[in-house]
Amino acid sequence: KGIVVQTGGTTVLGNIAREVKEVGIVRAPLQEKIHGFAKAIGFIVLVASSLLFLVGLLIGESVKDMFMIAVAAAVATIPEGLPIVVTIAMAIGVARMARQNAIIRKLPAVETLGSTTVIGSDKTGTLTKNEMTVKLIYDGEQTYEVEGSGYEPKGGFLHEGLHVKAGDKKYLLQVLSIGLLCNESNLYEEDGNYKVDGDPTEGALIVSAVKAGLNLEDEKEKYQQRAIIPFESERSYMATLHRRRGKKMIFVKGAPEKIIDMCAKDMRGEDINKKDILHVASNFAKEGLRILALAYKEVPDEMDELTHHDVESGLTFAGLQGMIDPPRPEAIEAIEGCKRAGIRVVMITGDHAITARSIAGKLGIADEDAVVLAGRELEDMTDADLFEKVRTVNVYARVSPQHKLRITEQFKKQGHIVAVTGDGVNDAPALKAAHIGVAMGKTGTDAAKEASDMVLADDNFASIFNAVKEGRIVFDNIRKVTFFLIPTGVAAILSILGTVVVGVPIPYVPAQLLWINLVTNGLQDVALAFEPGEKGIIDRPPRNPKEGIMSRLLIERTILVGVLISAGVVYNFITVLNAGDSLEKARTMAVTTMVFFQFFQAWNSRSELQSIFRINLMSNPFLFYSMIAASLAQLAVIYVPALQWVFRTEPIATGDWLQILMVSASVIVVVEADKFLRRRKAGNLQLKI
Repeated sequence: KGIVVQTGGTTVLGNIAREVKEVGIVRAPLQEKIHGFAKAIGFIVLVASSLLFLVGLLIGESVKDMFMIAVAAAVATIPEGLPIVVTIAMAIGVARMARQNAIIRKLPAVETLGSTTVIGSDKTGTLTKNEMTVKLIYDGEQTYEVEGSGYEPKGGFLHEGLHVKAGDKKYLLQVLSIGLLCNESNLYEEDGNYKVDGDPTEGALIVSAVKAGLNLEDEKEKYQQRAIIPFESERSYMATLHRRRGKKMIFVKGAPEKIIDMCAKDMRGEDINKKDILHVASNFAKEGLRILALAYKEVPDEMDELTHHDVESGLTFAGLQGMIDPPRPEAIEAIEGCKRAGIRVVMITGDHAITARSIAGKLGIADEDAVVLAGRELEDMTDADLFEKVRTVNVYARVSPQHKLRITEQFKKQGHIVAVTGDGVNDAPALKAAHIGVAMGKTGTDAAKEASDMVLADDNFASIFNAVKEGRIVFDNIRKVTFFLIPTGVAAILSILGTVVVGVPIPYVPAQLLWINLVTNGLQDVALAFEPGEKGIIDRPPRNPKEGIMSRLLIERTILVGVLISAGVVYNFITVLNAGDSLEKARTMAVTTMVFFQFFQAWNSRSELQSIFRINLMSNPFLFYSMIAASLAQLAVIYVPALQWVFRTEPIATGDWLQILMVSASVIVVVEADKFLRRRKAGNLQLKI
C-alpha cells in the first residue's frame, strides 16, 4: 500500500515529459539548408524560364512553342532528383553507421553528425570502460590499498605497502559491509568470468567486500533489507534500512561532500574532522578515482519506512572507497581525432571535480590544471554568465541533468552544432534539445532512447567519432550530387537562351530535355551517393554551420561549368546546321553532347579539389556501371527507329562522335585546371601561415 502524493504532470516523470515538450522540435541543419536551397533554386528557375519565354516571344517564336520550351527547361533545371538522392545518401550512411555500432533513429541526424562542432559526453561507460575496481579504502583513520582488477574477487589488502588481514580490521570491515549491503546489484560467475548484474559501481563495492572474506548472501541474510531510497543525482546518495537481532540500521553511500554534511561522529565516537576527510577524498580524486563515502545510523526497531528526513542528519561516518574506471584506449584515440577534425569534446559528469579533471587529463580533453565547472557553481550562474563560461570550460563535474540541458542550450546559442550523450530518464530534455541526442544502448533507459537521434549499441565514444566521419561523407556526397545536377540545368537554359538570342532554332525538343533530366541524370546522381569518402575527410575543420549546400567554391565552379557546357552544346549544334545537315541531326548532336558532358561532369564531381586521375576508377563501381547503362540508353535513342521517332533523333557518324567527345571532354580540362589553381592557392596560404 502507498499514499499517492502527486499524479500526472506533477510527478517527476510528468515534469520530465513537460521539459521534453518545451524543448520542441530541433530542426536538423540539413533540413534548413535544403529548405533554403529549394527556395533559391525555385526563384532562379522561375525568373530564368520567364525570361526565356519573353525573349522567345520578342523575336517572333509562337506562344505555344515557347511555353512548352520554357516549361521543359524549368523541369530540366530543377534538380527534382536531389531529394531522392539525399534520402538515398542518408540511408547509405545509416547502414554504414550501424556496422560501427551507431544506430540512427532519425534520418536527418546522419548528416547533422557530420557538421558537429561540440560533443558533450558523459564519462562513465562512454569515455571509460565502466569496469570499476576499488583501489583505495579509508576507514576514518587508515588508508588501505586493494589488489586485483576487474570483477574477479581475488586480491589482498595492503597498508603502507604491507599485506594485512582484512578480517582483523573491524573498521575496514564496516566500510566494506556498508558498500556490500547498501547495494542493488549482484555478482555472478558465468563461463569462468565474473559479471555484474546491475550498476558497475555497486559491483565494485561487492567485489571489494568479497575480497575481504564477506559473503554477499550471508550478509544479506544477517542484515535483512526493509526499505530503500534509490540513488538520485539531485540528492547524490542512496540509503537502505536493515534489521538484525532486534535492532535496525540505516546504511548510506554517496558523494563525499554530501555524506560528510550528514554525519556527526566517526566510528570511534569522535566528532568528524571534515577537513581531513575531504583532504583524503581530494588525494583519491587526484589519482583519477571515483569516490563514494559510506555512513550508517542505528534507528528504533519500530521504524519500517525510510525517508530523506531519516538520513540527512545524525549519521556515523564509516569511510571512503575509491575506485578506478580506466579510460577506453579507443576513446583517447577518438578524442585526438576530434581535435584534428576541429571538434571540441567536453566532459559532463556527476563525479568529483578533481576526479573529473584527472580523467579529462588522461583522455586528452583538458590539461590536468584546467578549470572545472561544478554543479554548485553552475547553479548560481545566470544564463549570460554560463554563456561566457562554456566558451573555455571543457570539464563539468557534479552536474545534474538540468545542468546538462543548460550547458547544451548555451552551446547552441553560440552557433555550435551540438551532440550530447545521456542514459537516464532525466537526460531526455538535454538529448531532445541537442542537435544530436546520443543515448546509450546498453545502459540507456527507454526514455533516453526515445528522446535521442542516435543510439550507441556499445556505449562507446569512439562510435560517435566514427559516426561523425560517416556524416561528413554523407554531406560531401550530397554536395557532389548537387554539383553534378545544377550545371546541367544551368547549361540547358543558357543554351536555349543563347540560340534564341542569335536567331537559330532551339537545340532541343521538350522530350529531349526530359530525357536528359529523367534518364541520364537519374542514373549517375544516385551512383554518386555511393561514393566511399575522400581520404582525410575527418581531418578537415567542421564546415561553417551557416554555409549552404553549395559552398562558394562550388557556386563559382557551377557557373564556370554551366557556361562551358552551354557553349559546347551550342557550338556543336550550330556547326551541324552550318554544314547543311537537318535540324533533327543538329538536335541529336546537341542532346548527345549534353549527355557526354554529364558523363565527364560526374567524374569531376567526385572531389572538389583532388584530381580525377588520382581517384580509383572502381572505388565507386556504381558510378562506372551507371555511365555504361546511360551510354547504352543514349545509343538506343539515337539508333533504335521507334525511339528516334519519340525523341526526334537521327543517326550520327563516326566523325560526329569524335567531335562530341572532344568538345565534352573539355569540361575535364577546365575543372582540372581550376582544381590545380585552388590547390596551389591553398598550399601557398598554408606556407604563409
